[in-house]
Amino acid sequence: MATFDKKTIAGLAIFGLVVAGIIYLLFPLGLVKLFTDTQYLLHFIREHRLYAVFIFIGLQFLQVVAAPVPGEVTGFVGGIFFGPFWGVVFSTIGLTLGSWLAFGLARLAGRPLVEKVVSPDTIKRYDYVMKHKGLFLAFLMFLIPGFPKDYLCYLLGLGHMGQRDFLIVSTSGRLLGTVLLTIEGSFFRQKQYGAFFTVMSISIAIILVVMIYRETIERCFRRMRAAQRLKSHQDWLRSKKRKGD
Repeated sequence: MATFDKKTIAGLAIFGLVVAGIIYLLFPLGLVKLFTDTQYLLHFIREHRLYAVFIFIGLQFLQVVAAPVPGEVTGFVGGIFFGPFWGVVFSTIGLTLGSWLAFGLARLAGRPLVEKVVSPDTIKRYDYVMKHKGLFLAFLMFLIPGFPKDYLCYLLGLGHMGQRDFLIVSTSGRLLGTVLLTIEGSFFRQKQYGAFFTVMSISIAIILVVMIYRETIERCFRRMRAAQRLKSHQDWLRSKKRKGD
């Protein structure tokens, strides 16, 4: 990893520590509650309206780095407080920065750090995503609700995926979930309860389908990864043969 990238990761880490420190000073016993209690988080942001954007982006950033902190409450509140457009924009900024830091820390510190964040069972379960670039496969895992996206950022940092490819895949893949949560919050704020429950039902339905067929989906992912690996090996053999000729 280039020196510039190391400095960037260090800067992101400092940003995260500053955000966590400020929030802890303001609410020493409420950091976890901010990620789990919608009304508490709304009250917190309204009390600090002048800095609401930075606080919200910081919280989205932290919930990725501090996996497995849930992100549903913050995404929902983003729609309530900032509306559908800016809620998605600010959420995406925070989630992208957090994903970038998690990926970079894993790349710099390696498996010992990742094992402190991700359980050995989870690492073993998703080991196949670390052994090949698998851009489309990684995109699908970020896209589908129900997969451990925050853990995935750390796991991909141990693999062969480049930083630029990771940022493209993780940012675009997270958009569906971000949009759904933000729209739910926006409809709730506008008291469009019919639309709110429709979107929420769609989200729940997607998650339930993933939960029910998760093992089947993961088997498909493994087959995709195996096919990608086979194709890469065949391409390498053809390239070697051409050089021999």
